[in-house]
Amino acid sequence: MKAHNASLINAILLITLPLWGYFSSENPSFTALIPTAIGLILVLLNKGVKNENKAIAHFAVILTLFVFGGLIKPLLGAIERTNVPAILRVIVMILSTILSLVFFVKSFIDAKKKRS
Repeated sequence: MKAHNASLINAILLITLPLWGYFSSENPSFTALIPTAIGLILVLLNKGVKNENKAIAHFAVILTLFVFGGLIKPLLGAIERTNVPAILRVIVMILSTILSLVFFVKSFIDAKKKRS
């Protein structure tokens, strides 16, 4: 899988899963929509990532790292509340984010080998 595909899948999950959680919650928090906003930005950056624009790809990686770190606290909160659907949503987002990061790193390594 290419980095832009992994990033797009991650972005779609970051958009849809928090929206699902927000609208299905009895007392939704606006902060639950932060991954959605980042997912939208990642979708906008996807063409640049696909075209191997170095600056855009690095910005996308930084956002992806940011969202990964930002998902830890919601996971802990969901575990504390024993909210199984929320736990599963956050775990799926974390796994897709990790997968996206792996493909970004792989693409950076491949690009470096290509230049050498």
